[in-house]
Amino acid sequence: MKVILLEDVKSLGKKDEIVNVNDGYARNFILPKKLGIEATNQNLNDLKLRKANDEKKAKQLLDDAKAFAKAMEEDEVVLSIKAGEGGRTFGSVSSKEIAQGYKQQCGKEIDKKKIILPEQIKNFGVYEVAVKLHPKVTGKLKVKVTEMKG
Repeated sequence: MKVILLEDVKSLGKKDEIVNVNDGYARNFILPKKLGIEATNQNLNDLKLRKANDEKKAKQLLDDAKAFAKAMEEDEVVLSIKAGEGGRTFGSVSSKEIAQGYKQQCGKEIDKKKIILPEQIKNFGVYEVAVKLHPKVTGKLKVKVTEMKG
């Protein structure tokens, strides 16, 4: 019997795969546990439409990520940190501070977990920070670190 899997089934296949299984296995395990449905013409057509819709959504997400990355390159986040004698800094700038600064200064949100800091920012200056917006899209954000006054 041909079955369309609705979930990943160990040693059988991944979700949305069409697999051949014994009739008993399908009737007694796959179908009652809602792990799959019989591969009728109607169900195959539904699967094809769902895959086309998923591809369309994935393309839209990719396009949105590319547009956001392009807009992000124009933005700059200015953060201030305390300094001691001789211009030495106290602490460093974290990805959380960059995300909060970006939200306050540019009005857009980014997830702090998606900010990639190659090394800690412990000095004043302008840095380019990578932000992973999508598995295929990484944007660049300018972060300017200045001395806190007062």
